[in-house]
Amino acid sequence: MQPTRDRVQNYRAKLREAGLKPVQIWVPDPATPGFEAECLRQSRLALQDPQNLQDLEDMAEVADWGEE
Repeated sequence: MQPTRDRVQNYRAKLREAGLKPVQIWVPDPATPGFEAECLRQSRLALQDPQNLQDLEDMAEVADWGEE
């Protein structure tokens, strides 16, 4: 059996050959103090703009919510 490092390198090489590129995305940590308050603050701001509400309605209209 190959060492883990070799398997990962082979896997990544195949993805690159398929035309894919690795991307690192940093997202807020929900465990961070203040996260919930900041979400609430941003949500309230978004609700103040009628265009934001229209955008949310448009997204909900085309979203695939799966089995409901």
